[in-house]
Amino acid sequence: MARPLRRALGVELVLAAGFDTDSLGTFCGERPRPADAATTCRLKAEAGMAATGLDLGLASEGSFGPHPALPFLPLATEWMTWVDRRHDLVITERLSGCRTNFDHCTAAPGTPLEAWLTRIGFPRHAVIVRPHQPGAEPFLRKGVCGAAELTQAIHQASTASADGLALVETDMRAHCNPIRMAAIRALTFRLARRIATPCPACGAPGWGPVEFLPGLPCGWCGSPTSLLRAERFGCVRCEASEEHPRRDGLLQADPQHCPYCNP
Repeated sequence: MARPLRRALGVELVLAAGFDTDSLGTFCGERPRPADAATTCRLKAEAGMAATGLDLGLASEGSFGPHPALPFLPLATEWMTWVDRRHDLVITERLSGCRTNFDHCTAAPGTPLEAWLTRIGFPRHAVIVRPHQPGAEPFLRKGVCGAAELTQAIHQASTASADGLALVETDMRAHCNPIRMAAIRALTFRLARRIATPCPACGAPGWGPVEFLPGLPCGWCGSPTSLLRAERFGCVRCEASEEHPRRDGLLQADPQHCPYCNP
């Protein structure tokens, strides 16, 4: 994140210390996330500002789960928020549908996992191991990135599981997941460009997309579909906004996405 911010905005990144971000929720489920991803991201930035005493704050947050339209595919969304206390600005950007290795499998001791581990990028990408059906003895091993450590963790987790199986998951914490790190870097460039873009009405930084408008018309019958029709750009300070067409120039949806032509 440091280089894009330095090159685009001339600011230096200072890492905040002394604040436990796990208090806002964890990917592992040890602590539930009380707020949505966008709100959590802002809270992290504000906590960093409190820890450093600076007027500018920056934080990122990720959200992962099944795709709402294609449940067998994973959907990853990265959020990044810039807080400027001096000018009372909160600028948020997101990257949705970015590449991800978010996945899981179950295993008993001795189960061959080579194909799955190769697909998710192990050992460069770490995994989390826990009981598939937790019993009385809690067990959780995070950041597993070695074959011997994985074998031992599966044995311990399966022993602690009511069904004798271990649940092996991709570790989605950024420092354990290079794919996420690449997405965060790309999102940093996007946020930096947005911060550097002034509102055409009032000149405040942060002009960019604020709403995604569905309703791209079907190419056969013209009925609105769920696909993106346009984006609404807006200002984080004033009420100025503009509607922009799709960036790829697509004007009609394939009939396969139409609820009438393909019910």
